[in-house]
Amino acid sequence: MSAKINPAVSQMTSFIVMDVLEKAVEMQKQGIDIIHMEVGEPDFEPSECVLDTARQSYLDKKTHYTHSLGDLTLRNEISKFYKREYGVTISPDQIVVTSGSSPAILMALMTLCEAGSEVILSNPGYPCYRNFVLACNAVPVSVDISAEDGFQYPIEAVKAAITPKTRAIFVNSPMNPTGTLVSDEVYKELAKLNIPIISDEIYHGLVYNGRARSVLEFTNNAFVLNGFSKRYAMTGLRLGFLVAPEEYMRSLQILQQNLFICAPSNSQEAGISALRDSEKDVDKRREIYNERRIYLIKRLRDMGFVIEKEPQGAFYIFANAKKFTSDSYKFAFDVLENAHVGITPGIDFGSNGEGYVRLSYANSIENLKIGMDRLEAYLKTRK
Repeated sequence: MSAKINPAVSQMTSFIVMDVLEKAVEMQKQGIDIIHMEVGEPDFEPSECVLDTARQSYLDKKTHYTHSLGDLTLRNEISKFYKREYGVTISPDQIVVTSGSSPAILMALMTLCEAGSEVILSNPGYPCYRNFVLACNAVPVSVDISAEDGFQYPIEAVKAAITPKTRAIFVNSPMNPTGTLVSDEVYKELAKLNIPIISDEIYHGLVYNGRARSVLEFTNNAFVLNGFSKRYAMTGLRLGFLVAPEEYMRSLQILQQNLFICAPSNSQEAGISALRDSEKDVDKRREIYNERRIYLIKRLRDMGFVIEKEPQGAFYIFANAKKFTSDSYKFAFDVLENAHVGITPGIDFGSNGEGYVRLSYANSIENLKIGMDRLEAYLKTRK
């Protein structure tokens, strides 16, 4: 009997970086040493204060449901953080604490969209956005961004993509995969369009040139996605949050109650500690990431990769590999098979990412040096 699959699910693409990672893990099981530069996960551990708090929360038997919007103490700390970091005032009652940022993406889209609604996305951009839009029976509408424009939205192209069905515009700053920051000018122009902006700010705290601006500095007509995975190296604790306009909060709460109940109570305790006590560790990690960023940019350029726009934040380099390939998918798996280095093909991020590869520097400088040596040797065999 053939399976009957929801057509929306059938339209979804795999997350290719995970295909690369899973293949790399299979190779490792065969005894092959792999340098991982494909996956976007901090190689650091959470701060000791965070781990201590998580341990103590178990000892104190804080293992029960919290308020569906999240522990009030944590929401108060998030509110203080936004005032301290961006000078914006948000009420704790505008915050939903989530199990990572992915549920926040889903709930924001479910709240805004109905069947046939349209959501504007950048191409290239984080591939899962498109699949979240499809999961809501909405239509992803791509707007091409390019190195020539600094990987910024071309505002006239965004305006041309807007229809009566447009329900939201996605922005991501610092951006995955390019590491670029949305400019103040683009934020201002998007805010004028009077369409809700869904702003993914998960890489805030990992900025090396310039300053990350929150969309809330430009408009209140916005849904902010953020969390503790990247800035605080807490990926496995699955802790994120969504900031939304007050008029949407009851609907978001109902979705949270039905779909997720609440975020893990122990992780919420750890999040309070992260916000209060771990910024010094964030600063130290950022210095280390920057050292790796500078090293990789030079090595890649020396090999012949073109980096039109140096990353300002996150922990990725989006390198133009057109000198070496017109098929980034095949190239990435060739590199994995022959150089034993995991990288992500640009096609994972949309058709406008073809000819590029994304390399993550969320790995030790020692491993990155090995990876670059292997990649350089591999490229010499292709000449």
